Amino acid sequence: MSDQSRPYRTAAVIPAAGRGVRLGPGAPKALRALGGTPMLIHAVRAMAASRSVSLVVVVAPPDGAHEVKNLLDEHALPERTDYLVVPGGDTRQESVRLGIDALPEDVSVVLVHDAARPLVPVDTVDAVIEAVRDGAPAVVPALPLADTVKEVEPGAPGEPEPVLGTPVRARLRAVQTPQGFDRDTLVRAHGAVAVSGEGATDDAGMVEQLGAPVVVVPGHEEAFKVTRPLDLVLAEAVLARRRANDGF
Repeated sequence: MSDQSRPYRTAAVIPAAGRGVRLGPGAPKALRALGGTPMLIHAVRAMAASRSVSLVVVVAPPDGAHEVKNLLDEHALPERTDYLVVPGGDTRQESVRLGIDALPEDVSVVLVHDAARPLVPVDTVDAVIEAVRDGAPAVVPALPLADTVKEVEPGAPGEPEPVLGTPVRARLRAVQTPQGFDRDTLVRAHGAVAVSGEGATDDAGMVEQLGAPVVVVPGHEEAFKVTRPLDLVLAEAVLARRRANDGF
């Protein structure tokens, strides 16, 4: 079967095993409520909103997989989308790999999405999938930067830090998720990083280490990451506007 004629089944992996300490004490970040519903549920629904996504794999805290499965069972998801919960590892990288390992053999396109980006629009999800299906081995949604960026020599917290340089802002992008991958490329990238011991801040960075091309598609301002308390306030405002305008 040629590449043009073979079916593309797409699955999303959502690592949700972190504690989210920057949001303060309490439940893990992915389980914090947003509009009365856990952020994880919003993130799963955001992936399932794409008609191309037929499976969502949630990678839960190692001691909380049963709790997360019960949570998903309690909330309505599109009938066309299956979901699976697997225990995660000690690091995000390990958790993503465990999610990939759980995918059926017929999945050829893999999305990796942050549970802390609960409001990514479906158009962004579809754009990433389409770019992978068009032949890109790795795709990331991203936005141009509004602020000037300085490279500094890191110092002690609260202390002045010397500036080393100012990158050209027009060449910089703030990367979001879901990031999309040809499955074979993503598996090779995780394997290579595991062997080398070199880390990466995102999965696309692992693909870059392989020397494989990574392309950017337009991201969306509502796909921001909920990391700090102020982010949660903004997310509540976005969700309230959606519900008022669209009945979301």
